[in-house]
Amino acid sequence: MFYSEQHHQLMDAMKRFIDSEIDPFSDEWEEAGVLPARQLFKKLGRAGYLGVNRPVEFGGQGLDFSYNVASAEALGHVRAQGVSMGIMVQTDMATPALARHGSAELKREFLAPAIAGDVVVSLGVSEAGAGSDVSSIKTRARKAGGDYVISGSKMWITNATQADWICLLANTADCSPHKNKSLIVVPLRAHGKLRPGIELSSIRKLGNWSSDTAQIFFDEVRVPQHYRIGEENMGFIYQMEQFQEERMAAAARRLGCSHLITGVADYLRQRIAFGKPLLDNQYIQYKLAELKTEVEALRGLVYTTAEKYISGQDVTELASMAKLKAGRLSREVADWCIQFYGGMGYTWDNPASRAWRDSRLGSIGGGADEVMLAIISKKMGLSSR
Repeated sequence: MFYSEQHHQLMDAMKRFIDSEIDPFSDEWEEAGVLPARQLFKKLGRAGYLGVNRPVEFGGQGLDFSYNVASAEALGHVRAQGVSMGIMVQTDMATPALARHGSAELKREFLAPAIAGDVVVSLGVSEAGAGSDVSSIKTRARKAGGDYVISGSKMWITNATQADWICLLANTADCSPHKNKSLIVVPLRAHGKLRPGIELSSIRKLGNWSSDTAQIFFDEVRVPQHYRIGEENMGFIYQMEQFQEERMAAAARRLGCSHLITGVADYLRQRIAFGKPLLDNQYIQYKLAELKTEVEALRGLVYTTAEKYISGQDVTELASMAKLKAGRLSREVADWCIQFYGGMGYTWDNPASRAWRDSRLGSIGGGADEVMLAIISKKMGLSSR
């Protein structure tokens, strides 16, 4: 069995936190187009939820990655997925490489405050012309004395309008696109204001409204070279490692779509049509049973992938499968639930319609479905690319 009693205790505690500190305000944050990250992350940090599997010496709980999966699954209970995504950028996207490869000095300066919730962080990989094709990014960091001087732009940056620093992938050499990149911690603000040379342009999205998203422009922005994470020109490799944790956590979070099935079943039990509850319709029963079965199959894949990852095995193929399945299934569940809610499902505030808008990103962000299929095909020996 993957989860112990301690895992369930963590999940139950997080669900109580969600019920009291997140869900009552999610509609307000959706309407505002931004969650109050500084206030919320500080509460999460005090509760220990921003560093579940991070080292104790930097403020984390020091647990293994299975607890991170449990934490991500608990976040699937958040009604507004933009909120859970903003949190997971802090825990599973912007900080894994820093925790694994950063110097002790860098961890003290940047990782510890992120775990404590004293700062908000972002990940800067995608660009307007380079999304899933990470190797083709154009942002450059050239050396000048003891600094890097950064110019370029990053697109689709979650938490951008509030972030204190960004884990930035930039070209630091002129050679192979897989061997010329470095991950660099770039402070975005000084004394609460954007640093000179940094500009933001907010992006309005189809879903995940409570997650603030922006394009960031860098014009000759200087940072010390010791802000680089790990070895120079190893950034592409480090980012591929980060993607594995991100994809596993994202798949675990998508398990939360099972609550839509429960919710629509409760609704159909009360909804009378043609003299009986709609839930008495056998077609609806079988479809909901089929969707529930698919969710449990995804759960098994997520747990198996995480167990192999913890044991040190290469899970590139399995993590890609889990991410692919999670993105498709979560929107399939939401779409069917909209159908079964009927006209109510087509209203803006219905939980299924919100979930459909939010979950559609699952097959695009963090590596599009087509990229996951390419990775799986290559691991199967079907493609030489």
